[in-house]
Amino acid sequence: MHPQSLDELIDLVHEAIYEIDEMKVTVEDSDPEDDWERYRDVLERLDGVLRDLYADMAEGRYRAVAGMDLPFAPLIQGLGDEVPLKALLKAINEAHRSGLQT
Repeated sequence: MHPQSLDELIDLVHEAIYEIDEMKVTVEDSDPEDDWERYRDVLERLDGVLRDLYADMAEGRYRAVAGMDLPFAPLIQGLGDEVPLKALLKAINEAHRSGLQT
């Protein structure tokens, strides 16, 4: 899932925003005692950071810095392994860290 171009990376960020929106609905609809509730805060923070990143990319302000994590990288730790979004976020961060292949 390593994007080959900035457009592909933008698509992954957009997909992550969509997945966060879906997860937020799941959390809102879940039983308060359900495990999903524990993700509410991290999802809210991820949502803001990813929307800012998407805007920077779409408006040409995005710059990758090799070897540096994106601002949301520490938030990934707050997601359990059962959250599919975690793999997507790791792929986005890794693409940023290592650079696009084209």
